[in-house]
Amino acid sequence: MGFRMGIVGLPNVGKSTLFNALTRTAAAQAANFPFCTIEPNVGEVAVPDARLDTLAEIAGSKQVIPARMTFVDIAGLVRGASRGEGLGNQFLANIRECDAIAHVLRCFEDGDITHVEGRIDPVADAETIETELMLADMDSIERRLANLSRKLKGGDKEAADQDRLLRLAQTALNEGRPARTIAVSEDDQKAWRMLQLLTAKPVLYVCNVEESAAAEGNGESARVAEMAARQGAGTVVISARIEEEISQLDAEESAMFLSEMGLEEAGLDRLIRAGYELLGLQTYFTVGPKEARAWTIHKGMLAPQAAGVIHGDFEKGFIRAETVAYADYVAGKGEAGAKEAGKFRVEGKTYEVKDGDVLHFLFNG
Repeated sequence: MGFRMGIVGLPNVGKSTLFNALTRTAAAQAANFPFCTIEPNVGEVAVPDARLDTLAEIAGSKQVIPARMTFVDIAGLVRGASRGEGLGNQFLANIRECDAIAHVLRCFEDGDITHVEGRIDPVADAETIETELMLADMDSIERRLANLSRKLKGGDKEAADQDRLLRLAQTALNEGRPARTIAVSEDDQKAWRMLQLLTAKPVLYVCNVEESAAAEGNGESARVAEMAARQGAGTVVISARIEEEISQLDAEESAMFLSEMGLEEAGLDRLIRAGYELLGLQTYFTVGPKEARAWTIHKGMLAPQAAGVIHGDFEKGFIRAETVAYADYVAGKGEAGAKEAGKFRVEGKTYEVKDGDVLHFLFNG
């Protein structure tokens, strides 16, 4: 599994430029007018992880298959989108299909690129979109509650659970709080996700700054960071213009360019890492002569569920997992060396997979 992140923001904040850079395509037209992205553009990128290449080299793997992350470039939202203004309805429907929201905020001045609100204020921009998402959720909740009334009279338990959770969300929204601020019990998590509330989705604020501020950020990105900290949201500083330039270079040229700009890594790496942290994701590996592969799972996932990410039959017929920690695999120069050092383990159904584990699953097929 990877995850699907929707790139949202007001028009002309750099969404499509960032999308083009991240997916190394020109699929999303970047132009200086609102709604240049009419249909959501979807791009898959490999999740950068140097550990995978190291493992492949040690094992002599013929193929290297990284984990994947999906970006969705969604049409620019404007004030009134919750009432269908601009491309509002389409925008809102596309967000529902994403696991998280990367909210691109314009933190740079440029007289050649107009701002739809006529000013540069990323915190106000964030509030504009948050307000529209909250209004859309409130409207959706009202309609759903009305539709549930008949089922409630019939004593439908699932309808009762939905009604209870919807009213929890409604109370928060009426108080001016997004649905993601609600503490939902473990038992209710599945039903809660099924509601697909827009403001329940985790938010990562992407501060798009001028090239000279790409390393440290600027005053506007600092304001966004303060806002994100109050909300418990994630934040990352990126120069979409720099990412666009990097996307046209090969690996060696890219490393040189980043060094000249005073950057340790590309914005894509920072964005994916921040997204992983936001969604509580981690990586494990399967390694052999045929292929070395990275798999994305949620933190806390047990071995059978982690096996199920490869194939459902692996989870159903799970017997045990053979595992070596990444550092031990490298130190032992492979599985055999790790075994000799006593670092090879056999784990059962209750084993909680750790980030970087090299795993081999045994199952009844």
